[in-house]
Amino acid sequence: MKLPLVTAAPMAGGGSTPALVAAVNEGGGLGFLPAGYLASAALAEAIRETRELTDRPFGVNLFVPDAPADPAAVAAYRERLRPEAARYGVELPERIGPDRDDWEAKLELLLADPVPVVSYTFGLPTAAEAAALRAVGSRQVGTVTTPAEARAATRLGLDALCVQGPEAGGHRGTHRQAAVPDGRPLLELLAAVRAVTALPLIAAGGLTDGAGISAALHAGASAVQLGTAYLRTDESGADPNHQAALVTHQGGTTVTRAFTGRPARGLRNAFIDRYEPYAPVGYPEVHHLTRPLRAAAARRGDLTAMHLWAGTGHLRARPGPAAELTAGLLAQASAAR
Repeated sequence: MKLPLVTAAPMAGGGSTPALVAAVNEGGGLGFLPAGYLASAALAEAIRETRELTDRPFGVNLFVPDAPADPAAVAAYRERLRPEAARYGVELPERIGPDRDDWEAKLELLLADPVPVVSYTFGLPTAAEAAALRAVGSRQVGTVTTPAEARAATRLGLDALCVQGPEAGGHRGTHRQAAVPDGRPLLELLAAVRAVTALPLIAAGGLTDGAGISAALHAGASAVQLGTAYLRTDESGADPNHQAALVTHQGGTTVTRAFTGRPARGLRNAFIDRYEPYAPVGYPEVHHLTRPLRAAAARRGDLTAMHLWAGTGHLRARPGPAAELTAGLLAQASAAR
């Protein structure tokens, strides 16, 4: 699979937009639309809008559904969060039903209206699902965080792998949500994955400049994926308070389950410090449980309780057009090789 050197991470929840995808494409990269949290109808509209903005190939990223969480663990966390809800004047959901992120409907959409590339986070499709998308011409990329996950994706016949290191902002794409994420730095993880597969590798995690891109390429990657680096660009959909915090926050980042029940890296704040010790494994149930709290904090611009996803290179995120950032990264990477 021939890959552009730079791809833009599919940042679900608002960070990635059709305009960002198109701008990355304009700069010579490959943009990805996030399908996570969207109903299939909303994804169809995002695909339509993206096609109006760019005639170049782009990707769509799907969240692979997992087994339901332990209701008792989620209920206990709800009780722990009630004082927080009272402080913000919001109600926590008392019942959270099954949620497969509209997986089946999204697959139907992508089979009826194929896109050039489909990528997966949180797991892998079934062999039949992968074969069906292959038959309609979509190339497929699996997000992996361990050599074992890379072997599974390779056996499935995917076209490339996105190797996500611990430096990455947002959710770590472990195939089992209860798994303890591999802590090896990205370059070490790339080498370990390269040893078990011949598929093209896309390196992801903490990359923000040409030197980092060059190092990833020398470690075995064919391309790189950047997310946090695009959060302050003109086309980003990230909350303005989140964008500002990326370069003013001095408390560093940490990995937490407190907001969603899955491990995710963000700017460390008071909410994480208070609730991380009690947060259960439970995605997407915990995501739904904390949504009213996160929304209330965002309305107030309260950085102490917002989920501020960020990779370890967040202080180097810069404003400006995403097309210029992409073109500049490509030039830097070429000069550093």
